[in-house]
Amino acid sequence: MSLSKKEEELMEIIWNEGKPFMKDIIEAYREPKPATTTVATLLKRIQEKGFVDYEIFGNSRRYFPLVKKEDYFSRQMKGLIKNFFGNSPLQFASFFTSSADLSEKELEDLKKIVDTEIQKRKK
Repeated sequence: MSLSKKEEELMEIIWNEGKPFMKDIIEAYREPKPATTTVATLLKRIQEKGFVDYEIFGNSRRYFPLVKKEDYFSRQMKGLIKNFFGNSPLQFASFFTSSADLSEKELEDLKKIVDTEIQKRKK
């Protein structure tokens, strides 16, 4: 299941804050800050989708993520590769390296990452 852009923005705040209360979430937004009712609606949606839950402290709810950021973005990336690159990570890598305007240093750094991953898999 995926999130809308607004839901992703809210999840990013929750991932960054850890276990925020509503006031912490509102404070973390940039100006202009959304209305509390808007955030409450988004929280309800992402809770229904299974991304967050909450604990009750008095009259307040403290929210916490049920899905790790890395897991969510990994699923999103796999979906992107499947839907736009014929499920070929190689086609994605080719497209990315040729169209992302990477500097020579960034390409070298990327090569080091790939080389490190190759070494890990040889062990």
